[in-house]
Amino acid sequence: MINLSEAAVSQIKEMMAAEEGDNLYLRVGVKGGGCTGLSYGMGFDSEVKEDDNTFEIEGLNVVIDKESAPILEGLKIDYKQNMMGGGFTLDNPNAIANCGCGASFRTATNTGTPENC
Repeated sequence: MINLSEAAVSQIKEMMAAEEGDNLYLRVGVKGGGCTGLSYGMGFDSEVKEDDNTFEIEGLNVVIDKESAPILEGLKIDYKQNMMGGGFTLDNPNAIANCGCGASFRTATNTGTPENC
């Protein structure tokens, strides 16, 4: 489904440890918006819906909603640290266009709902 680098898994686990609550999942998804039409979403969730896809990567429980799954197939998430700080990078083989900031994209089959930037 998706791939997480060792650095990304480590950072996510560190962030989860700082959250209050047990049995948290990493939820990854896509929603309409951004200047190119689709935007990524990542966050923690304690609930799994009936039609969610769930799987484990290096002890990290990951959840992706049914609608986002085909758009995110093959997604690579990494975490990079530099002198300006750190952040997650997302490389989606399904994206045919990305906005300049890298937070918005579209695929050949899904243009989403583009917004003015």
